[in-house]
Amino acid sequence: MEDEYSTTDEDYFYSDDDDDDHDHESDQFFPPKPPSCNVITKDSLLAAQRQDLCRVMELLSLREHHARTLLIHYRWDVDKLIAILVERDKVYLFSQAGVPLVENGDLGPPPSSSTLLCIVCMEDVPDREVTKMDCGHSFCNTCWTEHFIVQINDGQSKRIKCMEYKCFTICDEAVIRQLVGKRHPFLAEKFDRFLLESYIEDNKLVKWCPSVPHCGHAIRVEEDEFCEVECSCGLQFCFSCLSEAHSPCLCSMWELWTKKGQDESETVSWISDHTKPCPKCHKPVEKISGCNLVTCICGQHFCWLCGGATGWKHTWESIEGHSCGSFKDDSNKSAGDTKRDLHRFTHYLSRYKAHKDSLKKETELRETIEKKIENLKESYSNSRDLSWITNGLYRLFRSRRALAYSYPFAFYMFGDDLFQDEMNQTERERKQLLFEDLQQQFETHVEKLSKFIEEPFHEFSAEQLWKTRMQIINLCMVTDNLGKNMYQCIENDLLGSLQFGVHSIAPYNSNGIEKAAELVAGSRA
Repeated sequence: MEDEYSTTDEDYFYSDDDDDDHDHESDQFFPPKPPSCNVITKDSLLAAQRQDLCRVMELLSLREHHARTLLIHYRWDVDKLIAILVERDKVYLFSQAGVPLVENGDLGPPPSSSTLLCIVCMEDVPDREVTKMDCGHSFCNTCWTEHFIVQINDGQSKRIKCMEYKCFTICDEAVIRQLVGKRHPFLAEKFDRFLLESYIEDNKLVKWCPSVPHCGHAIRVEEDEFCEVECSCGLQFCFSCLSEAHSPCLCSMWELWTKKGQDESETVSWISDHTKPCPKCHKPVEKISGCNLVTCICGQHFCWLCGGATGWKHTWESIEGHSCGSFKDDSNKSAGDTKRDLHRFTHYLSRYKAHKDSLKKETELRETIEKKIENLKESYSNSRDLSWITNGLYRLFRSRRALAYSYPFAFYMFGDDLFQDEMNQTERERKQLLFEDLQQQFETHVEKLSKFIEEPFHEFSAEQLWKTRMQIINLCMVTDNLGKNMYQCIENDLLGSLQFGVHSIAPYNSNGIEKAAELVAGSRA
């Protein structure tokens, strides 16, 4: 007779991708979605720039330096450039960027005479020492060179204008490179480097990775600058503000939270000066008013003067069975809003830190989990799929991170720092209850998932392991849905209802922060 579980063991470990949110049947009919962000290395920077240059050159039948001038002016936003071309016209598009509508010039001298009076140096100059720009204006090479050198040294090398009065045409980069290179080759190289790096410096969809020390990479996103990405160096960051990934917290909120966190010593100092620990539960207790008999939320009574535990019966002069000195009202009634704000900040800070600490400890579980998986493969079968374990671990990482940063968001969303004029007290309380209910559900299931992930399942029987597997798969799905619900509440019910300004956060991503793919030269990812 076959073992009771022999016919179902394979079912217990059947390959499962519930946590990946992919419909494999539909994948075979549609090509895979290209990455939405790319890593630009030093070697691929030129190729990345050429992609946009070629699009504009083909669209408008332009030479490369005119296409670059247009793109630099419009901050390498090809879609914006096309939109202006459609809404206005080619004349407006070119005039705003300093590109001549008709290319008049070349590198040769004007053909009218053998010499030309340069109106800058007021010297008659031979034709061979005169250069005419695309705008039709001619000056001697010496004056042109001095003009270019000054502009490059002043950091204006990406858009050097013609010397003619009220002429806003941008000079041909080939002419600049040729004339400056004869006298100062290093400045010509600097000019080329600035033109190349303008693709990053002036492009809202391309930014340097903020790693320290700098990895030398840049990240290009394809659609929205409000996102979180991971560089190939391993750093995860907010593309919008270049600080650590902090979704669902707004960039403005995170900046305030970071500054407030730097003043944490002030908070600790205030707690030390204005509170005393309960002799039973050791939580800080503040005495706002009344006599020196205080009661902690745990129910313990104690003397404010000495901190000793006491009974409840007392008069204005003494506590029964306890005497440590004068027993009078020494309360500070002028603490006011500052104290309340610090108490509130401490509340949210403690929860933020608790989840960050949990995330750190759970990240350290990775090696332990890998060892458990190896033990399971040896105990059962190498062919059995155990991806549900790693799926559960990574779901835990993603959910824990989002949960941690939801506390700085809540501190400012329902506080008096940012949106006090956007909501009345009743509306604020209603929205806070809605958010905290979703946050609490999310938190509860994250803790359950953490509990199952830490179980010694490598020691379980086949039946126990199957039950644990189903619990983790189910919790992954539920936690993912709860995370989506919390983000939808933030985006629609909270931030979406604000009237003054548009506030955007990095959207919820079931698969976590996207790792930028290496840019392939010659293709538009």
